[in-house]
Amino acid sequence: MKVIKENEVYQLAFMPRLFPINCYLVEEEYYITIVDTGMPFCKNGIIKTAESIGKPIQKIVLTHAHSDHVGALDELKEQIPNAEVLLPKREEKILAGDVSLEEGEGFKSIRGGIPKNVKTKPDTLLEDGDRIGSLLAIHSPGHTPGMMSFLDTRSNTLIAGDAFQTKGGLAVSGDIRWSFPFPALATWDKDIAIRSAEKLLDYDPSVLMVGHGRMLHNPSNQIKEAIISAKNNRVSK
Repeated sequence: MKVIKENEVYQLAFMPRLFPINCYLVEEEYYITIVDTGMPFCKNGIIKTAESIGKPIQKIVLTHAHSDHVGALDELKEQIPNAEVLLPKREEKILAGDVSLEEGEGFKSIRGGIPKNVKTKPDTLLEDGDRIGSLLAIHSPGHTPGMMSFLDTRSNTLIAGDAFQTKGGLAVSGDIRWSFPFPALATWDKDIAIRSAEKLLDYDPSVLMVGHGRMLHNPSNQIKEAIISAKNNRVSK
C-alpha cells in the first residue's frame, strides 16, 4: 500500500503497479471520512492510516456499489459499528445485488462486479448536491446508474470514483485503454459517462483522484482531451 497526502485527502493505493485500487481518507477537523473501501484486504491499511492521522472514522462514503469499491465495507462496519454509511440512492439496489433497470434508464445492462451478500445497509442515501462535511456529492452516472463523485470544497479536490481512470492513461469511463481495460468493460452507459465527465469538468478541479490510477494535478486540459477521445471513439464504432 502506498499513501499520498494531498491537501486534506489521503490516497491509499493498493497494488498500484499491478491492479491499482484506491481508497481515500478525507480529514475533517474532528474526524475522518472514508471514500470507498476497496477490497476486503484493504481494511487493515485503512484502519492503520486512520490511526496514524489520529482522528476517529465517523463516516464511510461510497461512490458506487461495485465490489472493488465496497469490498471491505462489512469488515470496517464491524470494527467501527458507529460509523455512518452513506451511499448514492440509486446504488442501494446494486449493493443488494439487484441489477434491474429503473424507468428511463434504457436497456443497457449494469455491468462490473456486483456485490454478493453484503450485510451492511446504508444509513443515509445521498442525492445530488448533498453535503458530507467538506464534501459535495455530485451525481455522475455512466459507470453505474447512480455513481457519485465527491468534491472537497476546501481545495477543489475531486474524488471521482470510476467516472475517470488514470491507469493506462486518463480516460472517461467506458473509453477503453487496452493496457488497463477493466473500468471501461465494467461501464454501464458510455454516453451518459461522457455527459458526467463534462459536468465534472465544469468544477475545474485542482486535483483529480480516481478509483484506479494515480492522481492528476490541474487536470482540466487533460480531462477535455479525454472527453474528445471518448466522443471520437464513440463515433468511430
